[in-house]
Amino acid sequence: MTTPEYDVLLIGAGFGSICTLHRLRKLGLKCKIFEKGGRSGGIWYWNCYPGARVDSDAPIYQLFDKEIWEEFSFKERYPGWQELRRYFDFLDRKLEFTKDTAFNKTVTGATFDESRDQWLVKCADGSQTYARWFIPAIGFAAKAYKPHFPGEEKFKGAMHHTAEWPQQDVELKGKRIAVIGTGASGIQTIQESAPDAKQLTVYQRTPNFCCPMNQLPLEYDANEQLKKDGKFNEAFDTCYNTFAGFNYDFQLRKTFDDTPEERRAFFHDILITQGGFRFWLNTYSDMLFDERANLEAYNFWRDYVRSRVKDPRKKELLAPTTPPHPWGTKRPSLEQYYYECFNYNHVDILSIEDDPIAEITETGIRTASGDVRDFDVIVLATGFDAVTGSLAQLDIHGTDGSTIASHWRPQLKTALGIALHNFPNMFFLYGPQAPTAFSNGPSCVQFQAQFLEKAFAAILEKGITRFEAKEELEDEWTDRTHKVWDATLFPKAKSWYQGANIPGKKVEPLNWAGGMVPYIQALDESLQNGLQGWETGARSMSEVETKVTEGAPAAGTTTAAAA
Repeated sequence: MTTPEYDVLLIGAGFGSICTLHRLRKLGLKCKIFEKGGRSGGIWYWNCYPGARVDSDAPIYQLFDKEIWEEFSFKERYPGWQELRRYFDFLDRKLEFTKDTAFNKTVTGATFDESRDQWLVKCADGSQTYARWFIPAIGFAAKAYKPHFPGEEKFKGAMHHTAEWPQQDVELKGKRIAVIGTGASGIQTIQESAPDAKQLTVYQRTPNFCCPMNQLPLEYDANEQLKKDGKFNEAFDTCYNTFAGFNYDFQLRKTFDDTPEERRAFFHDILITQGGFRFWLNTYSDMLFDERANLEAYNFWRDYVRSRVKDPRKKELLAPTTPPHPWGTKRPSLEQYYYECFNYNHVDILSIEDDPIAEITETGIRTASGDVRDFDVIVLATGFDAVTGSLAQLDIHGTDGSTIASHWRPQLKTALGIALHNFPNMFFLYGPQAPTAFSNGPSCVQFQAQFLEKAFAAILEKGITRFEAKEELEDEWTDRTHKVWDATLFPKAKSWYQGANIPGKKVEPLNWAGGMVPYIQALDESLQNGLQGWETGARSMSEVETKVTEGAPAAGTTTAAAA
């Protein structure tokens, strides 16, 4: 049986693969997507837990191509998972990516065949596929973290991780519910299920410094007028020039440039009046660098949250008098009525930092202090082995025989957050050492896809069949990533931003924290001066056929100039 062969094989049918496929098709490349799930959407296939919705404003949570956005209108400022599935169905009607997608197709590993300058990609169903170019676009949250609790196998109720929520949903109305974890999925599940629960207990490790979402319906006619007035184009253009790829950015002034009165008025405007991530990404320029400035932000946020919660004990757990870490150094979530949920008599919150979970019993949860509660449903909102876990879980081998996991074991290293030395012809999107967790996802992957379009144009023009990041590019980018990270307050928080949520995982910066503009510049500069950041090689098809037949060793790589 002949092994299928493609120019480009992508993993995942989310924003990254779809926009990259769209661009590379235009270059005449034969592309294929393998998707583990049963439909498109990427994370929005898997995210279907109660209340799941995005935390980027419409219109920027979509592809920026005019021929696409001019025909679609979101119905809410922050679309929910059902609305996002509607969007991906629309995308398919426009781009017809499904015809080049295999669903329920799980990639397990890949090996680079140096005799062919191709990747041999292996799937769980036993099939194999050759591809010249291999692009895992599985994002930063493709490996759920499920901590082991003693006795969990004995629990007789329902227990689900939010990242693996049943597609047919789970009935929570009138149930006794435990939610373990207060990341974004925990916050959204809690506020969605609390009003109709019989009992709800939140098991919190550290408080989430949530910001008001200020959700709004979006009227179709008003949306269309904004498009006509150029507001959508303006928003998309702004995303190229901001720290996080949002349509707003940090202020030029610092915290103490304003008087206390001016500061309070400004904080009120960005946190309460406008909402969203503005209190995080549209605030004073020194908030994430200066502890004294950061404390001003925290104190305002704390007092606002405490004004919404009645019970003194719950106030202290949700918004402590003294911050457990600097504000914004762990990812904040957006909430709609999260804090008001704790004013219900049937909703409680416990600190598992102070009183850890000792075991899951047949009927519920017992903590170390002996607190025992019975539940019908346990929700694991325990997050992910984020950023690196997605790729490291795959059995992908480079030219030196190492896997991605072993390549990163001494230290996380990437070339510009998009490639690896010793892994030629492979690119990844929305992964480690890119702006990933500090960005609007669609902005980040579209900017990376635009880089790939430029790279592939050069590759095709020069007849390149092997394209590999130079080791010095990987070293330089890693060093730069660490220097930027260490200049901020981010290292002071035990966060998944640096792998601290996973026991035994090396604590190190997993994301580029230097902003979108320098990142785009670095990508483009790597293609200048004869593709200066990359080693390249070119061989004719007759050479490939001869070497495959004879089993001869692969030809050596050359510099870009020689190619």
